[in-house]
Amino acid sequence: MSITTSSTRRTIVSLLTAMALLFALALPASAHVEQDGLVNVNVGDVTILEDVNIGVAAQVAAAICGVRVGPVAVLGRAVDRSGDAETVCEIKQGKVTITQN
Repeated sequence: MSITTSSTRRTIVSLLTAMALLFALALPASAHVEQDGLVNVNVGDVTILEDVNIGVAAQVAAAICGVRVGPVAVLGRAVDRSGDAETVCEIKQGKVTITQN
């Protein structure tokens, strides 16, 4: 009985140690993007909104593009998390993009 308990205890300790190491390695990788709920909206190479709430940015970009606000808000949250610029649509004046502030 003590052999099984000892073996189980070693397995649990090993798993917890591995999980702790994975968590410690993941923290620095995700720390480089500041998620603050603010983004920029650009038309072509002109910034029309700077450092605005994702909801406001989504409403403006959706109005310019003639699309629903909900999917644009989801796109804005993704930009805020990843830092990657995303194109909402393309109009005569250029691409309407949401970028990280």
